[in-house]
Amino acid sequence: MKDIFKEYLQKYIPITDEQFDQLSSELTIKHVKKNTILIEQDTIDDSTFFVCNGLIRAYTIDHQGKEHAIFFAPEHWWVNDKNSFYFCEPSLFYVETLEDTDLVQISRKFYDKAAILIPEFAPWQTKILHNSIRFMQKRINLLLAAQAETRYLDFIKMYPNLVHRIPQTMIASYLGITPESLSRVRKVLATKGI
Repeated sequence: MKDIFKEYLQKYIPITDEQFDQLSSELTIKHVKKNTILIEQDTIDDSTFFVCNGLIRAYTIDHQGKEHAIFFAPEHWWVNDKNSFYFCEPSLFYVETLEDTDLVQISRKFYDKAAILIPEFAPWQTKILHNSIRFMQKRINLLLAAQAETRYLDFIKMYPNLVHRIPQTMIASYLGITPESLSRVRKVLATKGI
């Protein structure tokens, strides 16, 4: 798993095998079963998870006990609760595996050491953070202003290989619609050949 993570990093930043070896003590390999909670809502966790194989979701539960999907993280995605990770405040959502998942747990110290060892690391992480903010802004805009069909098409574009890996109820939750509405949207799109 560490090799998968190293190869991923080497695609984006100039990190040598020696530098990676110096940082690898801040990494923990985990093989996690389906439906395992990695981060509890309202707890402080300074971990980030890199998905090598499997699928993770982030969600929240409202005061009526209803789950709301925030995002999904398939292979080669990073996952953390930014409120908890960056600000040491209670996490805003749960992070849970949807499949048996192989992941790398990355400590806060990894980030600090990598920023010193590799000058390109911090700017690259800033770019990832900005991309995450951009994604959330787009998602908020779609939830507030777009038709269900447009939201579903954006979901397919964002997660092209996940439609059959995620239960329809969770996709509907992510889109902010009922499962019945999602079924209708899918039927309409099927008649259009989508």
